[in-house]
Order: sequence, then structure tokens, then C-alpha cells
Amino acid sequence: MRFPQPYALKDIADIIGCTFVGAEDFQVLGMNEIHVVSKGDIVFVDHPKYYDKALQSEATIVLINKEVECPEGKALLISDDPFRDFNILSNYFKPFVSSEKNIASSAKIGKNTVIQPNCFIGHNVVIGDNCTIHSNVSIYDDCVIGDHVTIHAGSVLGANAFYYKKRPEGHDRLLSCGRVVIEDHVDIGASCTIDRGVTADTTVKEGAKIDNQVQIGHDTVIGKKCLIASQVGIAGCTIIEDEVTIWGQVGITSGVTIGEKAVISAKAGVSKSLEGHKSYFGIPADDFRSKYKEIASIRKIPEILEMLKKK
Repeated sequence: MRFPQPYALKDIADIIGCTFVGAEDFQVLGMNEIHVVSKGDIVFVDHPKYYDKALQSEATIVLINKEVECPEGKALLISDDPFRDFNILSNYFKPFVSSEKNIASSAKIGKNTVIQPNCFIGHNVVIGDNCTIHSNVSIYDDCVIGDHVTIHAGSVLGANAFYYKKRPEGHDRLLSCGRVVIEDHVDIGASCTIDRGVTADTTVKEGAKIDNQVQIGHDTVIGKKCLIASQVGIAGCTIIEDEVTIWGQVGITSGVTIGEKAVISAKAGVSKSLEGHKSYFGIPADDFRSKYKEIASIRKIPEILEMLKKK
């Protein structure tokens, strides 16, 4: 997320009430998660295991829970609770604003686009030309929809990321201030849910077709011309490259990449990145050749046991 204007390091420290390492006027341009940071961004880290990754990332301001040596050209914000203070900044720069209308006054809707009854269109939503938004669709604030997009009844775009920190009193949610971006010629089935990015975008690229009851997690990118069948669940920060086919009830863990033109058969469980131009099935998902060898080996176990008994 980019701030509406550059801020000084001291100004950010004052907002969250923390100390800092660096020049008072060190420029701060925005805030992002580690996988999407760029120069001028704040990134937060609250575990020693990830200190080096954060400090060596593209981010130039690190919100951290311990004073450490600051890399050259960067600055630190020293906080006793970086997770909490990242939320404070999210709420400061992107506060929740309630709606008083089904279609917000700030929403922009293109030519020949049809919005069916009982839809909700939030603040600053942009919907392109020749779209059809069927009844009971909810499109949260800041979502961007391209041209020739169809969204079927009951789908929700822009709900919060499923991202929590466990605390003694319960689970603390990381606030979501990113967007959902749907490119041109995308079809979204009934009762689908596409969560907004935490600070950046969840993206469905041009020509992708999504069946009913599909869940797409925060900051995930669905490539061009992908086909995703019903009841697929895709966790956050996943990259699905172009022209991937995912059949029904596949589950995909967070942070993996599915290569171009891969095919994943129904009910597979994806726990690691998969190469493109191959077909996969099973739990954990593997390519057909490897999986059939594994199955053949398992079937030989009774025979092996019987041979061992005879010995």
C-alpha cells in the first residue's frame, strides 16, 4: 500500500509511539508484506528467524521488535509489538468507512454494465464496461473489475485475509487494506470468495474462468486463461501461472507456485510448488508417473510381508 504522500520517519514513529534508528526526515512511501515490498516501504518482523530476510529485503524501513544493526541506506522502527503497530498504521492510512448505500457514490461503473438487485458495491470500486453482476454479489471497497466480466450470485470479493497472530487472550487479526483486481473477460461462478490482499492485490488475470464455490486467499495471483473447478481452496500468497487447470476440491497451501499449463486432478492436496506442463494427482500431489510408481510399490507391501513370514 502506498501512502497518499511521502512521510518522514519521525512522523511514522509518532503515529505508533515507538523509537527509531535513522534520520528523522528519512522518507517513508508506504507499507507492505515481505513478498511485495519495494523501496520506501515499511515491512514488519517480530521473530528472530525472519530478521535477516526482512532486513535484506527491498523494504527500506523495518518495523522490528529488537534494536539490531541497521543496514546502510535503511531505517528501523523499534516496537515492542510490530504486529500491533502494523495494524495501527493500516487503520491510520486505510480506516474502515461504513456505507450508507447499496452502491457507493464513489463507485465507477462502466458502459453497458448490468448490476442486478440486492448487490453491494463499496467505496472506490471500479467496474468496467459490458459486465454482468448478478444478485446478492458483494464487492468490497477498492476492488477493480475489468471489462466483460461476469460474477454470479452470492459471490464476495474483498473480504479480509485469513491472517492471525496467536495471543494468550485469543487470535489477533492482521488488518487487510489491499485490493482485489479482476482483469478482462473473467467469469466468476456463484458463491465464490476472493479475499483482498493484506497490503497489495489479490489478482485474477485476463480470461480466467472460475466455477462455483471457489475460495481464493489473500495476495494470490491467478494467471491468464486458468480454469478452476468447483470447491477448490487456494491459500494466500500463491502464484498460479497462465493456463493452469485445477479440478474440483483441490486444496493448495500458501506460498507455492503452480507452473504454466499444469493440470491438477480432483481432490489433490498441493503442499509444494509444482512444475508447469505436467499433470498431478493425489495427496500430497505429485506427477502421474511418480504417483503411479508409489501406488504400485504400496500394493506390493502385502506380498513382501508374506515373503518375510516364510523366511
